[in-house]
Amino acid sequence: MPWSRIISGIIAIALALFSTLLGGWYFTISMAVVVFLGQQEYFNLVRARGITPAAKTTMFVSQILLAICTLNGSLADAVMPVAGTLICFYLLFQPQFATIADISASIMGLFYVGYLPSYWVRLRDLQSAAFNSLPFGGYWPTDWNNFLETGNFASLPQGLTATILTFLCIWAADIGAYIIGKFFGKTRLSDISPKKTVEGAVFGITASVVVATTGAYYLHLPGFPFTGVALGLLIGIASLLGDLTESMLKRDAGVKDSGQLIPGHGGILDRTDSYIFTAPLVYYFFTLLLPLLADK
Repeated sequence: MPWSRIISGIIAIALALFSTLLGGWYFTISMAVVVFLGQQEYFNLVRARGITPAAKTTMFVSQILLAICTLNGSLADAVMPVAGTLICFYLLFQPQFATIADISASIMGLFYVGYLPSYWVRLRDLQSAAFNSLPFGGYWPTDWNNFLETGNFASLPQGLTATILTFLCIWAADIGAYIIGKFFGKTRLSDISPKKTVEGAVFGITASVVVATTGAYYLHLPGFPFTGVALGLLIGIASLLGDLTESMLKRDAGVKDSGQLIPGHGGILDRTDSYIFTAPLVYYFFTLLLPLLADK
């Protein structure tokens, strides 16, 4: 593995963990940058197919969506239909008649690289208001010594622990699938991504389950170990599907990478594809399923 890939990967992980720890608007701003760059790459893929999307309008309303998620997560879902309406209005009044492909690609850009990633902001914000200790809704642990001595992860904001656990599961799935697939993989998983193997996918999902089950134990999640296994399967499968979806987009556009922003890794979408479908599923896992188990 080239050093540029290793170094850029370490820097990206460090920035992700630091912004996640801070939460609040700090996390939102970091997500806004990722969404902005990701949508740029997505619309470049779309233009490669001769489609003319409402790129600027879509990117603008996606940033508004992230801000609303931070201010009031319950209003975020109302933004989606309003944003879709604005995009259609924009395309209607262009000098050149918009096509079905133009409208579809624009709405897909809003949903795939705007709305779905916005769930990371909602996930990080879960039960975090009481822990705010920095300006702009930020958080910083005030008693590191006590936390390190007791190891009581459940005392941390739920949004922080849920987000970090999800990251760890995705990383475990990606690394496990890469190593096993590279050295032991023999059965091709899909023609969409020829390098992916069934052996790598199975081991990656298994690694996600192991990490999630361990996390469920330390976080004292209700319904353990069922919740740990279910969460691991959810994240492992969703991250794999996210990877394959982005590969499908690149194959259709006829490119190898979505961009060249990150040395040794390609573009933003190449590195965040595993995260797109996971955030909504994990968010509803924590907000809908876990409360039901806790009441029993």
